[in-house]
Amino acid sequence: MHFLKRFLKTLLHTTLALLLIFEEWGWEPLARAMDRLARLPLWSQLEKLVRRLPPYAALLVFFVPMLALLPIKLLAVYWITQGHTVLGLLVVLAAKVLGTAIVARLFQLTQPALMRLAWFSHWYGRWLVWKNGIMAQVRAARSWRLAHAIARRGHRMAQRALQALRQAFRP
Repeated sequence: MHFLKRFLKTLLHTTLALLLIFEEWGWEPLARAMDRLARLPLWSQLEKLVRRLPPYAALLVFFVPMLALLPIKLLAVYWITQGHTVLGLLVVLAAKVLGTAIVARLFQLTQPALMRLAWFSHWYGRWLVWKNGIMAQVRAARSWRLAHAIARRGHRMAQRALQALRQAFRP
């Protein structure tokens, strides 16, 4: 029984760590990508409206995309159970990326209003402490450091190759 409890706890922490790594990796770049949409006049007006929302309206707007994507994710799970594994996984991945992009941008827009809610501010602070603790454990792991070093090396190689291509095709 002790082994099972420890195994389930490890599985939960690993799953949460993977989700946090994805969020950490994707949050800022995806929010910046969504920020580019703010250059469009209609989108800019929508963002101005969202920024001016009172706290509970901001909370509703912040959570709507997560709820809206739930049926899509359930459909993907259904497809996976019906043998369309690749399609289901691609839909889940696309929904995760799109959802993270939208939620990241909405959080940037609604955070000042949300922080005026005492309970939200309290739980958000606790969430940050917990998340930062998990991420510190992940970053301290030898496997993370190795993967990070490999990724940095790959990034540098890709930058050099891209620079070489640019120079080769420069008139």
